[in-house]
Amino acid sequence: MIELEQTRNPTMNSAPPPVPHGKPLPFAGTADQNDERAGGGHAWIWIVLFLAAVGFSVWKFYPNLRKAFASPSTTQPAGGGAGGRVVPVLVATARKGDIPIYLTQIGTVRPLNSVTVRTRVDGEIEKVGFVEGQTVEKDKTLIVQIDPRAFEVMLAQAEGQLMKDQANLDNAQVELARDLRAEDSIPKQQVDTQRALIKQYEGTVEIDKAQIRNARLQLEYAHITAPISGRIGLRIVDEGNIVHPSDANGLAVITQLQPISVAFALQQDNIPDVMKAMKAATPDHPVPVEAFDRDLKVKLATGKLAAIDNQVDPTTGSVQLKAEFENRDDSLFPNQFVNVRVLVDTKKNVVIVPAAAVQYGPNGAPFVYRVKPDEKVEIRDVATGDREVAIGINAVDQIAIVKGLAPGDTVVVQGVDKLQQGTRVAVRSTTRPSAATRPAGAVSESMTRPTGAMPHIDGARPTNAAHPAAGPEGKP
Repeated sequence: MIELEQTRNPTMNSAPPPVPHGKPLPFAGTADQNDERAGGGHAWIWIVLFLAAVGFSVWKFYPNLRKAFASPSTTQPAGGGAGGRVVPVLVATARKGDIPIYLTQIGTVRPLNSVTVRTRVDGEIEKVGFVEGQTVEKDKTLIVQIDPRAFEVMLAQAEGQLMKDQANLDNAQVELARDLRAEDSIPKQQVDTQRALIKQYEGTVEIDKAQIRNARLQLEYAHITAPISGRIGLRIVDEGNIVHPSDANGLAVITQLQPISVAFALQQDNIPDVMKAMKAATPDHPVPVEAFDRDLKVKLATGKLAAIDNQVDPTTGSVQLKAEFENRDDSLFPNQFVNVRVLVDTKKNVVIVPAAAVQYGPNGAPFVYRVKPDEKVEIRDVATGDREVAIGINAVDQIAIVKGLAPGDTVVVQGVDKLQQGTRVAVRSTTRPSAATRPAGAVSESMTRPTGAMPHIDGARPTNAAHPAAGPEGKP
């Protein structure tokens, strides 16, 4: 049987055919190598499953990413210009009104009068009659009382000397009268001598009277009252101190706060406008001046232009001006920095739009996006005039349009970065620049932009000044 089986399968016990040198058999290898290949295949499967789970989690729990990867055609509404988009915008209506022209500069509050109270006599301070920070009244409020006893003694001495010299004068006059009665029996020289003696006594009496007035004046100087009305500062000396007229610091400082002035400087180019306004002013209608805080948000006081200097400072090219304010509420304080606005002119009946509506192209030409009745925008070149920068939270920054718009035209003030010619818009709300929405007080300035419309370069659409590198769709 064994031999028969061997006969039927002659190759079972025979050796395998020789393998050509350098050509290993496919899938040949050791058992360890086969296990490593099998383990590597399972690892790749786990990696793929893990990435799939992470992708599903992101897709499930972060819908914003789905929107980001979604097709633009599925997120944009159908219809409208510029690729079917409808852009939400905020618009305003052009209107006719007045634009006040202001010159604005930083100024320093200065008191009209500031006095350092000093003593005119030597002595000891007997009483301090004021409270620090008190509002004092001229010639009525006691500042300090100096010990008056020394001056009272001087007055008494002067009065006694006057009485003595007056008695000598009276006696000399009596002697002269006696000599005149006996003029025939006495020499004429004696009469002349008596007359000279009377003149001498009269001079002495006048000196005594002057000494009395001086003593009374010294006594009055010992009682020091406020020389001006205003607010007194902190106390410099206390009771019991010996003071002298030569003391450097004095006794106290009084500053006048009502009225008060503000000094500021304007460039020499603004002198003609200021002089024109001052010539047109009258005592009943002076040039208005307003003072604002440093942030130009709160109006502190309203006053008038008081004076302008007589020369320009050659080092700065500016001229000094002074404005005066009543300051009844003490809102202005000496050495305080404020923003000063001088009204020099008012442009009447001009077309006004919010300044945010005016855009500037790469060549500096101003333009606006005007909303047409079909709710599509068109680019409208305009020529701008003076600008009024209003102050406050609800203020409207406005600009005059010299050419290019008519009252009632609707212009875009927000959302311009996504607009181009023919874009359909959806108006979210409407804002109308008016004096009712503007607080009392606005900073106006002349525009530095060109006032005339300029042609576009190569017919290209002007670019928003806020996005100078905007592309065809208005996106940077």
